[in-house]
Amino acid sequence: MRHQLGYDDIKAAAERIAGHVRPVAVAPAEGLGDTGGSGRTEGAELWLALEYLQHTGSFKARGAQNFLRAHREAGTLPDAGVTIASGGNAGLACAWAALRQGVRATVFLPANAPQVKIARLRSYGADVRLVGTEYAEALAACEEFAATSGALASHAYDHPLIAAGAGTLMEEIHARVPGLDTVLVAVGGGGLFAGVATAARQHGIRAVSVEPEHSRALHAALAAGRPVDVTVDSVAGDSLGARRATALAVDAARPEGDATGTRSVLVPDEAIVRARRELWEDRRILVEHGAATAFAALLTDDGADSTDATYGYRPADGEKVCVILCGANTDPATLSTSPAPH
Repeated sequence: MRHQLGYDDIKAAAERIAGHVRPVAVAPAEGLGDTGGSGRTEGAELWLALEYLQHTGSFKARGAQNFLRAHREAGTLPDAGVTIASGGNAGLACAWAALRQGVRATVFLPANAPQVKIARLRSYGADVRLVGTEYAEALAACEEFAATSGALASHAYDHPLIAAGAGTLMEEIHARVPGLDTVLVAVGGGGLFAGVATAARQHGIRAVSVEPEHSRALHAALAAGRPVDVTVDSVAGDSLGARRATALAVDAARPEGDATGTRSVLVPDEAIVRARRELWEDRRILVEHGAATAFAALLTDDGADSTDATYGYRPADGEKVCVILCGANTDPATLSTSPAPH
């Protein structure tokens, strides 16, 4: 598999999925993030990309549509259908897209995946198989199934067609928010970041990857110079729980000669929980912890730098920033969830 995306890949994906996904809505969010007198976003122009309104409740529908439609066009979509391992959102998107292509979907999830995601998967007609407690275990089972059944193996994030489909979101944000300076992107395995950063670079926009401090696959990969395994222990682990980032994201995070630049920042679980609550209390926006992670960067003390990490993101005066709210497959009852201490 190639480890680079080009802007042409994003444009091709946009043409392929046009009319098959919901265009993203954007909304101004003045004052959000300044509760308690912190003033973290004061002087900046803040926008929210409401991608949680997408089909299946997350951005993953874009990559799934691009992946399956590309294989349909190429005549490589087998009778055995498609299979995928997922923390939930990618499986939902794959099952939804497969239903529209008239093929079967077999989805492998960790046994601790949220029940709301499992129920929705079954509503799309997917064959749901629960394996282990981490995404990596579900992935191993999925790969074995693909090898024995002949099903087409999709991936939650580590495939150029998946990442290119995700990157179409940035194209739409760019068209809707003229003069945008920065986009904040939550990162698990990095498929969304790879696509968004590739498109953002084309338009001179800074892409900031935001990860939970105890689920930092991309941050660790950038430090090591290559994808490496990390431990996963975060309240957002159900959707940002990849042990290893895709090389596509690592490449997109360090493009040669990029004057705009990308940044990699971390946030603590406490900030993720607070961000999710604040979005609900101030805007009546209910998202999953993974989606709230990008917004949490604006609530995290950027003075908490250490030898190997930078925490949070503080916009400059006059900076125009868009936060991607990428998914909402969550149980409202968990708004009261507090992260375990580390």
